[in-house]
Amino acid sequence: MYMSTDEVRRAFLSFFESKGHQIVDSSSLVPANDPTLLFTNAGMNQFKDCFLGLEKRAYTRATTAQRCVRAGGKHNDLENVGFTARHHTFFEMLGNFSFGDYFKEDAIKFAWEFLTEVLELPKDRLLVTVYQTDDEAFEIWNKQVGIPADRIIRIGDKPGGKAYESDNFWQMGDTGPCGPCTEIFYDHGDHIWGGPPGSPEEDGDRFIEIWNNVFMQFNRHADGTMEPLPKPSVDTGMGIERISAIMQNVHSNYEIDVFQTLIKAAAEVTGHQDLSNQSLRVVADHIRSCAFLIVDGVMPSNEGRGYVLRRIIRRAVRHGNKLGAQGSFFYKLVSVLADVMGTAGDELKKQQAVVEKVLRIEEENFSRTLDRGMAILNEALDSLEGQELDGETVFKLYDTYGFPADLTNDVARERNFTIDEAGFEAAMEEQRQRAREAGQFGTDYNTLIKVDGSTEFCGYGATEGQGTITAMFVEGNEVDSLSAGDKAIVVLDETPFYAESGGQCGDAGVLKLESGLFKVEDTQKLGNAFAHHGVLVEGVFAKGDKVTALVDAKRRLATSLNHSATHLLHAALRQVLGEHVTQKGSLVKPEGLRFDFSHLEAVTAQELKEVERLVNEQVRRNHLIETNIMDIESAKKKGAMALFGEKYDDQVRVLSMGEFSTELCGGIHASNTGDIGLFKITSEGGIAAGIRRIEAVTGESALDVIDAQARKYEEKLVEAANKAKALEKEIQKLKDKMAATESANIMGKSQVINGTKVLIAGLEGADSKNLRTMVDDIKNQLGSGVVLLANVADDKVSLIAGVTNDLTGKVKAGDLVKMVAEQVGGKGGGRPDMAQAGGTDVSALPAAMQSVQPWLEERL
Repeated sequence: MYMSTDEVRRAFLSFFESKGHQIVDSSSLVPANDPTLLFTNAGMNQFKDCFLGLEKRAYTRATTAQRCVRAGGKHNDLENVGFTARHHTFFEMLGNFSFGDYFKEDAIKFAWEFLTEVLELPKDRLLVTVYQTDDEAFEIWNKQVGIPADRIIRIGDKPGGKAYESDNFWQMGDTGPCGPCTEIFYDHGDHIWGGPPGSPEEDGDRFIEIWNNVFMQFNRHADGTMEPLPKPSVDTGMGIERISAIMQNVHSNYEIDVFQTLIKAAAEVTGHQDLSNQSLRVVADHIRSCAFLIVDGVMPSNEGRGYVLRRIIRRAVRHGNKLGAQGSFFYKLVSVLADVMGTAGDELKKQQAVVEKVLRIEEENFSRTLDRGMAILNEALDSLEGQELDGETVFKLYDTYGFPADLTNDVARERNFTIDEAGFEAAMEEQRQRAREAGQFGTDYNTLIKVDGSTEFCGYGATEGQGTITAMFVEGNEVDSLSAGDKAIVVLDETPFYAESGGQCGDAGVLKLESGLFKVEDTQKLGNAFAHHGVLVEGVFAKGDKVTALVDAKRRLATSLNHSATHLLHAALRQVLGEHVTQKGSLVKPEGLRFDFSHLEAVTAQELKEVERLVNEQVRRNHLIETNIMDIESAKKKGAMALFGEKYDDQVRVLSMGEFSTELCGGIHASNTGDIGLFKITSEGGIAAGIRRIEAVTGESALDVIDAQARKYEEKLVEAANKAKALEKEIQKLKDKMAATESANIMGKSQVINGTKVLIAGLEGADSKNLRTMVDDIKNQLGSGVVLLANVADDKVSLIAGVTNDLTGKVKAGDLVKMVAEQVGGKGGGRPDMAQAGGTDVSALPAAMQSVQPWLEERL
């Protein structure tokens, strides 16, 4: 029976849903709140806290189709990808899980029923392995399922290894939940070389593991003690690529529908004809991990997850170049991938434009990096003493510039050099060891604070409540009582205190008894319990006491305003920048808010202004902030925006602010958008490749920011005005100097009329305000005489006349100016010793100036 990969995925989820399992969406490839993992690499990652007993969900059975990446950290398949039949950087793990519900019998029977009845695999092609001492699993397979004993293989501990170091014994870390597992293998036929598991030929490709059922049966302590778990659990996984190969009657994963479509598309964009080329497999595999890592917020960089992504992109581009690709090609496969992934490609379709842009930019950048790497390689070869390039240099080129060793070897060989392959492998092994160490769980499960009970939150509409103390901890140890001065964690059965979640900080306040007062500094979650962190200020607290819980209402209100503002900000950013914008993190505190989002370019000042305007517009509209409880599917139909990769219960809180914003949110919010008062952005900038951050404030804090800005602007305005005045004085001094200099320059034009000194002069573009100064200077230099200056500026005539006091009886300055002004289309007059006028007819000025001398001759 042929089934497409998408049909296999849907059949698996549907089958386990019929067995009472909750279908849970794939979590993000970036593990939530788990610093021990580089990437999500197994289906159980998102349920880790459930298995540890730190989290309880509304269901005890779950099933998923989990996206996984193994290209760094403890699990790193990168070097084998494209060159084996079943290694991938990206794969999907089908899984079913039991959290203290069913155990070995049901898990085994579910697996067998799905494989043999739903998928209709021939029973005689299946065989199983169990842990050496797991007689219970052996008996279930043999007696209840009916598999012959000779097809049930016991796998013991590895020779020379520690106890429980076996392919059929799973453990989360050095401590914590662990247990035996049973694996199901498919026989691809005797035409393929290889032997069954446990045989010398087990590394062959004939018998392929398709399903692993892990039975979490024990709690392993640091001293090696194996304590039976009170509620054993089940964790299973089946790679969708391997089972799809069987259902499509092919041997290699690269022959299934998904890969064949991608390989053909890769051949088309690179211009390569041979579909069997292994480089096409590499490109087809790598587009899956690269695209979905970007979807989940990972951006190319030089450290951490971003560095792994960059290495995968560069490896793909290098193989594309080997195929003959011209220019950027890798990003062109994103649309093909989104279609071929079927139901698992929905999120990629939403972010397709962003993913394509990131890949295209990275590919273009790598082409420049490739040139730099080649320059370094050629320089190293030029300075080489001997014929062999050392392994450290080969590794540096690989690690820093993405040069595969074979590329370095090719270049070296062309120049008659060799490379130190052993040295390169040694450096590679050191890196692998560091990756393995970085990928291990570093926490002793048994040192974690575990609370069996849960806390009922009653604080959505209240800041005061009553609660009974169910547990208390001092320095991680549970205690029955607290004394004044103790720093402790107090757990209540009911509380109005909000525990930090979804970016909103935890509440602060006090817990009160008649005989004691506990100051709550922060509230955090411990599984399903709320932990009040703080110090007992006075009195005594005892387990079982009923306390009054008082939240700091002013702090809560400020926090809620900022939280509501983040929802409006998110919606506004999507309107202004585009629907590719998604939240990548947030922090909501009483003092303000921080919002991280995906966007490849800096937000312009105009865009920020528009975002701020949109948010404040919604604030002024004073929308009622409504909360409705509904199932997740109804919420999505309502248009509620869910943060991809977040965990949501069956029943979710849908928060609506008019039609502007609808999101899933369990946080505390204002009653109306108008309560926010005012929204003000204080900063915007990049925090990582493709990730931007906005910081903002609301309410009184926003007013404080605006007041502070206004004061700063006022100070700058006063400073600028004072500076302008000083400059004006300086300019005036310079102008006076220039006027004096000009006066001296035109003194050569003076003449004597009837024994009286006279200066008649025309000027071009002089500052009219300085003409009076010039006239005074000239009068002083003449001692006794008459002055007339005419200045042309901006197509206008300015006239000024001056007469020394001893001559005003003969010539009056006002009469002289009036006579000339009338000839140039103006009027004027003034005192006998100084007069000014203006005119508009510049063309008449020469003739008017010639009339001055005869006019003066008549009067002197």
